[in-house]
Amino acid sequence: MPTGGPTGGLVLRRAIRGQRRRVIAASLLGMTHQGCEALVPVVIGAAIDTAVATGSSEQLLRLLLVLAVLFLVLSTCYRTSARITEGTGEIAAHRLRLDLAARVLDPRGGADADRLPGALTSIATNDARRVGSVATVISYGVSAVAALVISAVALLDISVPLGLLVLLGIPPLLWLGHRISRPLERRSETEQERAAHASGVAADLVSGLRVLKGMGAESAAVARYRTTSQDSLAAALRAARSRAGHEGAVLALTGVFIAVIAVVGAYLAMDGSISVGDLVAAVGLAQFLLGPFQLLTYVNAELAQGRASARRIAEVLAAPVTVEAGHEVPADRAAGQLALRGVTLGALRGVDLDLPAGSLTGIVAQDPAAARDLLVCLAREADPAEGAIELDGTPLTSLDPDALRRVVLVAHHDADLFESTLLDNVRAGADGGTTSVERALRASAADDVARLLPDGGDTLLAERGRSLSGGQRQRVALARALAADRPVLVLHDPTTAVDTVTESRIAARLREIRRDRTTVLVTTSPALLAVTDRVVVLEDGAVRAAGHHTELLAADAAYRAAVLA
Repeated sequence: MPTGGPTGGLVLRRAIRGQRRRVIAASLLGMTHQGCEALVPVVIGAAIDTAVATGSSEQLLRLLLVLAVLFLVLSTCYRTSARITEGTGEIAAHRLRLDLAARVLDPRGGADADRLPGALTSIATNDARRVGSVATVISYGVSAVAALVISAVALLDISVPLGLLVLLGIPPLLWLGHRISRPLERRSETEQERAAHASGVAADLVSGLRVLKGMGAESAAVARYRTTSQDSLAAALRAARSRAGHEGAVLALTGVFIAVIAVVGAYLAMDGSISVGDLVAAVGLAQFLLGPFQLLTYVNAELAQGRASARRIAEVLAAPVTVEAGHEVPADRAAGQLALRGVTLGALRGVDLDLPAGSLTGIVAQDPAAARDLLVCLAREADPAEGAIELDGTPLTSLDPDALRRVVLVAHHDADLFESTLLDNVRAGADGGTTSVERALRASAADDVARLLPDGGDTLLAERGRSLSGGQRQRVALARALAADRPVLVLHDPTTAVDTVTESRIAARLREIRRDRTTVLVTTSPALLAVTDRVVVLEDGAVRAAGHHTELLAADAAYRAAVLA
């Protein structure tokens, strides 16, 4: 999505516009409810003047029947409106989560830049919920304003001064309430940012818990999270204090305003300008007005927090893409010939490299950063700063990223497993039937892993595969990459945690299963490099040597040290 993407205001408008019909229906029901509730003290005042004062039982029964109808209507409208408004907020939040998911999964990338996975999760849950709440409270706000207008009209009918007092006093009160909500909006945004960061750190620590325990680094991890959590708590407390101050200030203002209405009404009654029934109606309306004002206070607070969350969502949706989308699509049966021409990115410095179709090539990078940058380029997670990469003679920049990744699969060393069964993990990228899965399991020696599990391949891999050993996880991840059967497969250190005997078995089977398919092994494993057609050595970000594994071992001391160390 381009840099000029949606703003926070646009996100809010989309959330409301997408639920326009539901918001209108809920607003009409809410207005009816509030109108009936405002008419209750008016009817009671009329009963005092026309029935109680005159002693007319018939008139009293008629007005009591009117009250019963009012209560029936307002009760029904309230229940129906509440159901619609809550559903409106949930649907709006759900659609926002879908938009966020689509942006995060966009093959052009960029949404997760400088954001921990836990922070994105917080934005897709807490922030989406708060923006969804805006769609919910719009109808509340409309209902509250309708209640104020109906009350003002009723008071005008009772007494022009009372009606004018309400009509002229409401706008300044609403303006003051909006001004008072500004600090809450700022602090709510900070609160959500700190909470998202704390969630990200927590998810990071939990995912690496076993590693931390193995290193004895629990205390450092706890200290890091404690600091992050305390920052989040402090921001939450500041936001809570701001909300309490906001609600208290608005409540005080409305209390004073309602007291003024009651005092003016009492003065007019003593002066004989209005009747006792009118006074009861005026006092009842003044007390009723407290509800709409409180509702407006709640709406104002929700809008302030919703605006802050909408800006955070807009930042993700408007995040610049990492790579631009091409429009060409690779052939279904791509040959898989890769060519790098003067590729420069990060630690890579003018890399020239030809990877023939159907070849099995090993790449030894003495600098881990160079290996990482090479993988990033081949996966098109970033485009080279200089130079170009071609697939079957077509620059990668001309290809659609999603279509490209259906041809070129880059399996990173730190690939995660899913919280699912072993077989489901392997089938995740498979286009074929069970045969390709079975072959992949055997080639990666993951079939041995399945045999050791209680339910075989149907065993649930808990903790995203962390119930397995490091070597077992690597074999399952390798099986998943092989089962995908892409024309081009790039593997980064797929066997670093596997024992030597199993690694040799995998190396032999890997060559067989990838016959006539382009395969690149970015590794320093001698067992894997021994089965390659050719090994390319990267040093200082450029190609320093190339040849067969045995030749390089015999003639290149630096290669021998890197591979046999």
